Amino acid sequence: MLKRLLDLNSAEMLSLNKDDLLSAIKKSEGRVIVSEVIGLNSLYSNISNTEVAAAFGTDMIVLNKFNLEKPFFAGIPDIESKNLVSEIRRLSGRPLGVNLEPVDKNIADKISIPEGRKGTVKNAVRAVEQGFDFIDLTGNPDTGVSNDSIIAAIKNINREVGDKLIIISGKMHMAGVQESYLKKELIEEIIAAGTDILLLPMPGTVPGITVDALKPIIDLVHKKGRLVMNAIGTSQESSSIDTIKRLALWSKMSGADIHHIGDVGCSGMTYPENIMAFSNAIRGRRHTYRRMALSLKR
Repeated sequence: MLKRLLDLNSAEMLSLNKDDLLSAIKKSEGRVIVSEVIGLNSLYSNISNTEVAAAFGTDMIVLNKFNLEKPFFAGIPDIESKNLVSEIRRLSGRPLGVNLEPVDKNIADKISIPEGRKGTVKNAVRAVEQGFDFIDLTGNPDTGVSNDSIIAAIKNINREVGDKLIIISGKMHMAGVQESYLKKELIEEIIAAGTDILLLPMPGTVPGITVDALKPIIDLVHKKGRLVMNAIGTSQESSSIDTIKRLALWSKMSGADIHHIGDVGCSGMTYPENIMAFSNAIRGRRHTYRRMALSLKR
């Protein structure tokens, strides 16, 4: 019988297919941690930010601002670009995802984003070929990612590679487009388009987003048989440990299956101690220290 993700070692996690990874997350009952990192620079020399995030207790890692056309990640030894993602997975020992940004076609000419970062079918296929376990269809600040563009991207990508990787989609914040993302009708449309995991802002990170506001939405998503990831995407990942713990508990109270901590703080990631505090609040020292201590050779 497949175990919970928080109980698996690195070899077990990296061997999971899409369905098994989703099942392992669900069985963890709201105790899965995802760290977002940027690899344009590294926090420490001769080591990647993904390795640091893994060492401080994260279960899964998502790369932000990663160009699939021109793969590069600081701290990873020189290696052919076609093998870069496999090497990141091997060194971190964690399932790996990438943010893709479905820029709204109506304002695409005003947005400057490399083609290799956009939420297109071509990039989703590249993500599969390069070895990613999941993609995250969302938007960085002022990238012009709209609800409509996210839904269109989900439909197109799901048809092409939906059986090969997990699709996470939604918004951590407005991403430069002022529109609601908590309406029941919108959530149902995103689910119908084919997302596996709905992305929502964590309570306390966006004005007006409370536990009470998210709870009925998350209940709806669960009734539809899908999962939810609450995210800190508002630079609060660089806040004090006390704030991090509050956000973590509010996220768990709202019913999320996965809790995401963003990439701001120091050179492409949050402060390592904030990942550990985040994990401690979500699942206690037992699972936090075990994840931190497990050898990648297991």
